[in-house]
Amino acid sequence: MKKDKKEIQVENNMKTIIKYELVINEALRSALNYHTPDEQINEFIRFFGRHIGSDRIYIFEDRKERYVTDNTYEWCAEGVISEIDRLQNVDMDVIKWWYDTFSDGESISITDIEDIKEEHRVSYDMLKAQNVRNVVVCPLRYKDEISGFFGVDNPPMSDYRGLATFLDMIGTLLISFLKLRNSFIKSNKEAKLSSYSSLSKIYTSMHLVDVQTKRYHIVKMTDQIVECLGKDFKKMGEYEIRDDFCGHINDMVEKMCIESQRQESLEFVDISTLEKRLLGENSISYEFIDKISGWCRSRFIPVDYDENGRLLHVLFCMECIEEEKKRENRLIYLARTDLMTGLCNRGSGEKRITELLKEKTGGALCLIDCDKFKSINDTYGHAVGDKVIVAVAEKLRKTCRDSDVVLRLGGDEFATFMPKMLERTVAEKFFERLFENIRQIDIIEMQGKSIEISLGACFYDGYEEVSFDQLYRKADRAMYQSKKQKGCSAVIYGEGM
Repeated sequence: MKKDKKEIQVENNMKTIIKYELVINEALRSALNYHTPDEQINEFIRFFGRHIGSDRIYIFEDRKERYVTDNTYEWCAEGVISEIDRLQNVDMDVIKWWYDTFSDGESISITDIEDIKEEHRVSYDMLKAQNVRNVVVCPLRYKDEISGFFGVDNPPMSDYRGLATFLDMIGTLLISFLKLRNSFIKSNKEAKLSSYSSLSKIYTSMHLVDVQTKRYHIVKMTDQIVECLGKDFKKMGEYEIRDDFCGHINDMVEKMCIESQRQESLEFVDISTLEKRLLGENSISYEFIDKISGWCRSRFIPVDYDENGRLLHVLFCMECIEEEKKRENRLIYLARTDLMTGLCNRGSGEKRITELLKEKTGGALCLIDCDKFKSINDTYGHAVGDKVIVAVAEKLRKTCRDSDVVLRLGGDEFATFMPKMLERTVAEKFFERLFENIRQIDIIEMQGKSIEISLGACFYDGYEEVSFDQLYRKADRAMYQSKKQKGCSAVIYGEGM
């Protein structure tokens, strides 16, 4: 069974999203193994560049007092010439249109630099000289002001959409690293804890946990979480002798997590099993619904190990993914649904019926077709034809049970699989209810002309293995016989058809 284009697109989008999320998490974890901010930044872009397959990744930081921007960090793939030495004191007017785009809340995405040859010749010549074919660039914002940009030269064209989706997250992480670097310059002593605080921007809470002692720093915790817990964290960020992460996190789960997911959540935050679960992993995560903001994702990220490979510290982070879940569910809905009628589309409906057949769930497959639909379109117009399709779909959904699979095959053709409907008399009663509901359809433009349908059905007893196509062919033969009759009619497949 072939998947429809929307399902394939959704699957590809989800795969790309998962890929970049994993790469970012792995890059962050790898960067945190280095001691200085410069080392962390270089490791982050190196790791990210190698794993996405680009030619060059770079960071530019603006010096607005001189109206120039400097290439401060760079990673190049093997064989790619470094440009960082030549890209110092770059006049910001050269790429003013980039900054104008950033100010509009957008990133730069050039899939083919030949497209900008006429309008932005200076930028074109600069990129051409660097052997750039395509490029994605996002702004770096600090305190709502653009302070530079982060660019990826020649990323895989297949991942453009996914890369663009994660640009803001990557930019946030990079600006956090840059802030950390600035703090490090001022005070090495305060830099380590500041790093986690800076990187916590995308999270609703973050804890630095000593796995061996169970003591912890509260790096970040939103006011909403503090209020939910009902505790006064006056010493946020400070170790206390009595600190017990196990008790603290269990309390958080009990108060924040919905009851149906509480046990699984407690198992996820169990420190006693954490080292084993993180073995060979860059991070582990768990999605749950909390009482504050809806869907959330909690994550453990290993920070460091001792010389014997024993896990010492982890970051425990929580982030709100409610909007992400809404987008995901919307994509899934669009991939599975016929947008005109709200029924299952052919791909998702056939998939669900096939699953029932594999489970040897007996039932009846019905094919439904509007009689003389072409004549309706020709006489009254396609807009009226669409109204007929929507009306028939509504009546079909109304007549069927919640357990029935109802789908639009295409055009004026529908199908429904009714599990456990195996008796002819029961099926015939269903046909009569459907016909009665169809007769109630009144399309104003058709001036009282009634809608008529033909129905072909076949039974599956659930004993022998059978495919959707096999049932479809039988129901289609019955449909052919039904078409020969006048008015709303139904024929059940029998021997000799």
